This record gives sequence, C-alpha cells and structure tokens, in this order.
Amino acid sequence: MNIPETNITIKQTSFKEEMSNIKHIREQVFINEQHVPVELEWDEYDPDAIHLIVLDEKHVPIATSRMLSDGHIGRMAVIPEWRTQGIGTAMLLKLINIAKQHNLEAVFLSAQLEAIDFYKKQGFNVKSDTYMDAGIPHKDMGLNLT
Repeated sequence: MNIPETNITIKQTSFKEEMSNIKHIREQVFINEQHVPVELEWDEYDPDAIHLIVLDEKHVPIATSRMLSDGHIGRMAVIPEWRTQGIGTAMLLKLINIAKQHNLEAVFLSAQLEAIDFYKKQGFNVKSDTYMDAGIPHKDMGLNLT
C-alpha cells in the first residue's frame, strides 16, 4: 500500500521478519521519547501479531504498528519527523482492512489521551474512563466493523 503522492510504502510483515526495524522505531518513540519502561514495551504478543512497517522513499523504516488476532491494535509509532503527514491514518486504515479480511467484528485499542481525537476521526468510540499505562494516561476505544 502506498500513501498518495508519496513514495512511502506500508508493508504487512511479521515480527521475526522485521524485528530490528520494529525494535528501532518502538525504542525511539516509546522507550526514548515517551519513557516507557523497556520491560513493558516487549511482550509475548509480538511473535504472533500482524505487524506493519512503513518505509520512506529510500526504504528507511519510519513507522510501525501491530494487530493481535483478536483485533487489538497497538504499538502505533511514527518517528517524530514524519508525524502529521497521514502515516498514522494510513497504518490504521490498513489494519482495519486486514481485520475485515479476517472477518473480525470489531477492532479496539488503548489510546493515549492526546491521540483520542485522532482515533475518533476514524470512527473509534471511547469505551473506558482514563487509566494509567506505562505512566501515560489512556482510554480504551473501539470500532465496530459489522
């Protein structure tokens, strides 16, 4: 999938295939920038999740995300210099399409408070009160696909 008017590519992949690139992006965004503890960033779900990796025109990785088999979307990360250019939206739409192809009835995620409006623009609804995750305030959100 290409983002219109760019040479950016979104590639569906596995953690095993793109582990070094996925780790590089998530370490930069979550561990270094947002100060998520290392032990919370890496979990047992990565090996079985569907991952997306976004590559710029020089094939440099600039964003990543994942979706678990139950429709839980997470680990959406775009490196700072590429934000506000539609990459997050393109990844989210691709994950929603993948969920539909897998006949999932809904997708859901844990959104940082500053990202709530981003997800609302794509049709997600808030499903919980605010709670802390890795020291960052979040709310659960969901999108019905049926």
